[in-house]
This record gives sequence, structure tokens and C-alpha cells, in this order.
Amino acid sequence: MGSPETGNTRLRSARQALGLRSQQQLADAVTRAGNSIGLRISITARTVRRWESDAPPWPHPDHQAAVEALFQRPIAELGFTPPWADAGSGTPQPESSPASRTLTAGSLAGSLTVFPQRYPAASLPSSVVTDYISITTAHRHMYWTVPPAQLHDVVAAHVHLGARLVPSVPEAARRSLAAAVSESSLLAGRIEFFDLQNPAKGQASLVIALQAAQDAQDPLLGSAVLAHMAFIPAFSGDRKRADEARDKIRAARAFARRGPASPEMLAWLDAVEAEVETRFGNTRKALQLIHHGEDIFATEEPRPSPPWLDWFSPVRLAGFKGNTLLIAKQPGPARDTLQSVLDRLPTESAKQRSVILGDLAAAAVAENDPEQACLLAEEALDHLARYWYATGMDRVRAVRESLTKWESRPCVRRLDERLYDWNTTVNALTG
Repeated sequence: MGSPETGNTRLRSARQALGLRSQQQLADAVTRAGNSIGLRISITARTVRRWESDAPPWPHPDHQAAVEALFQRPIAELGFTPPWADAGSGTPQPESSPASRTLTAGSLAGSLTVFPQRYPAASLPSSVVTDYISITTAHRHMYWTVPPAQLHDVVAAHVHLGARLVPSVPEAARRSLAAAVSESSLLAGRIEFFDLQNPAKGQASLVIALQAAQDAQDPLLGSAVLAHMAFIPAFSGDRKRADEARDKIRAARAFARRGPASPEMLAWLDAVEAEVETRFGNTRKALQLIHHGEDIFATEEPRPSPPWLDWFSPVRLAGFKGNTLLIAKQPGPARDTLQSVLDRLPTESAKQRSVILGDLAAAAVAENDPEQACLLAEEALDHLARYWYATGMDRVRAVRESLTKWESRPCVRRLDERLYDWNTTVNALTG
């Protein structure tokens, strides 16, 4: 570590201003700040020592969020240089042309204010916020039909723009703008995780969304972001990450109580927790959670949900149930539930339709009906050809793996022809 006159003097001075006399005290304080906003982190004195060195590394997004929550200022004001900054400049890079680099929501790297203000504070009219929210709403609607790889870059750029505008709009409108930025970054994270299968980028975007929700003082958006964060460890296949996923669910429920949340959102949190438990092999608890969600829909007085909660309904809850029944080795009830879901899915739920068809095909395999499984898998591929969805393709691939003992049958060979045609193969590798 450098002498007192060298190293990251900004961070050291900020630490001392808070009365934190040692690097271990700062590590403990950052850990507590992260836990208070729903992040499961544990900072060590060694990490702080690197942060206070002559060349501090750009912190992990979760660590950035915790540091900013503690000091209540952007990470770039604490002596850290963003990876996208000019070499040696120590300040964020000005706008680059679209051709110079690929923009992602995560390139904000954890702060809504790491970019230099392009305008004096409050120099823009509040109508800018109205226009920005209109675009956010349009992106929300387009998610269900526009190819995700195309929509993603537009949404990421929209997050980038909103983050730069927050300091420049009238103070009374900043919370509304921050909420729209949070929703957009949540959408970017959903695309990155569910559609593009890039959990690292998805996590970075979700951290941005959580910070923006904090600026907006919107606990329901915070709850939605935290619940989405639970999917990442749950889908990792690493059973050691079960506590991480469950911690995010607990945080999401705590934030939802501050809302207060609508019955629909509470049922969705049950569904997310059920998905987590299913992924970690606890299907009995998952089914209990789904039954609880069903009871909420059946008994609670309806209250309006936030407009961004457009990914859930009683039909979607039944979709979660069908998948859980399937994994619980109850193919008959799973088939009946999933068929009912397929019959009730609205037309615009094209992405979900491919997932349900994949699960129905898996139920047919479990019932030793390869012919029906192949027909359903091919129907799923028909939908994927029009509305690409990586999660749906994962379901089809899993079905194909389970058909190994029937590989000599014409129906399986026909499925392979569809599964490995030009369009499907290219979409799978680039979508």
C-alpha cells in the first residue's frame, strides 16, 4: 500500500470523514450497507486495501452499489476510474460513437451518476421525463414481439441516456425519471438473462436497476429487481448458491411489504420462490408456495399492480405449477395443468408458449410417448422461429436429450432435422 500521500486518497479521505479509522472498519461498513439494500456480500480488509492502492481496480457491481449506499456519492467520485475511461485520464470517457464499442446497461457499472453531466443541474424541462417514460413503456410492450438481440441494444442505450439525464431535470421529476431508468435496466437484465443467457451482464443491469429504484424510493421496483436477482443463482446449477438465491427472495419480500404489494405481485413472489426451490430440488415446498399463490388470487381483494408487472397472471402461475409437477415426477397432473395453460395463454404470450410446449413435450416423454413429444417439440420450434426465446429453446433441447432411447424412430429423426436446420442453429448461436 502506498504512503499516506499516495494511493486512492479520495476513498481514504471519505473513509476517515465517516470516522472509520481502519480498512477493516470500512470493509465491515460496506458489508452492512450492502446487506441493507438486499445484496449478499462480504467485504474483507484485503479488498479495501486494493481499493485504497495507487491503482484501485474497478469494483464488482454489487460492491459498487454498497460503497455508494454507504458514502451517498458516485463511485467515480471516490477515486475509481471506470474501465471505459480514457487511459490515464481518471475521468469517465465522453460519449463514444455507436461503432466504437458495444453498449450494455451494465456498462454503467453500478452508478447512475458516473457520467459527467452534459448540462447544468435542472436545465432540462420536465417534459423530457414524460418523453423518456413513454419510450420505456414502448420498450416494455415490444419485449414480447421484437427479437431480443435487436431490442437489447436500444434498451441499454435508453438506460445510458436516462442515467445521464437524472441530474439535469427538475428535482420534482427526478424520482419519476429514476423509476423509469430502473424499469428499463430491469428489462435489460431480463433480456440478458432469459433471452441472451448472459447472467453476468444480467446481474450488472439488475444492480443498476436496484440503485435507480433506490433513487426513485420505489420499494416495489426494488422488490422486483431483487426477485429477478434470485433467478441467477437458482439457474446456475450450483447447489452451493441456494442460500444466495433464498436471501434475495427474503429481501424481495421485505421490500414488497413496504409497497404495499398487490396480490398479483405477492403471488409472483411465491412463484419465484417456488422456481428457486424447484431448481434446488425441493419440489414439495415449491408446490406449497404455488398453492399459496393460488389462494392469494382466489381470496385477496384485487388491487392494481404496477404497469411494469406484465409478465405474470394466474395463467403464468399455472405454468410455474406445471413445470414443478413435471420435475416432481408427476407427469399426468403436469400434462393436464400445462394443457390448460396452453389453452388459456393470450395471443401475445408467444415466448411463453414455446416454454409450455417444451414442458408438455417433456411430460409426453415421461409418459413414454415419443411421438407426441416430438410433435409438441416441433410445434415449439415453430414458435421459436417467429419469436426467439432462449429459455424456450432450452426446454426443447432438454426434451431431445431425453429421447435418446428412441433415436432410431422416424419422429426423432424428423425432430433433429428441425432442431438442426439452418435457421434454428444460427438463432441458437447468435440469438
